[in-house]
Amino acid sequence: MRILHTMLRVGDLQRSIDFYTKVLGMKLLRTSDNPEYKYTLAFLGYGANPEHAELELTYNYGVSSYEMGTAYGHLAISADDIVRACEAVKANGGNVTREPGPVKGGSTVIAFVTDPDGYKIELIERQFDGAGAGL
Repeated sequence: MRILHTMLRVGDLQRSIDFYTKVLGMKLLRTSDNPEYKYTLAFLGYGANPEHAELELTYNYGVSSYEMGTAYGHLAISADDIVRACEAVKANGGNVTREPGPVKGGSTVIAFVTDPDGYKIELIERQFDGAGAGL
């Protein structure tokens, strides 16, 4: 088994697509508009299923915002160079809410970014063989 996607409900689909593609470097993989059921889906990621997990953004017609639940934590994305990734996020209009540094009680270097709907994204510094994230 493997994780295929994570779904987030968003208030403005294009604004969220712009954030995840322009600020975090994901690719828009596909969209699906379902007017009969009044929603549109957009799937994004650094690669497509089944090799990569995807992010599903769901826009429900006429809903411009959602309340953050207390159970949601964050998405996690790897970055080869977390300082450079945070600089790129800021240069592209993103909001770094926790600057790069070691996690409390450990040595892993992390940072946090917040998307336009308030969802938190943790950046974790990890080296890969070149097939990792776009950050």
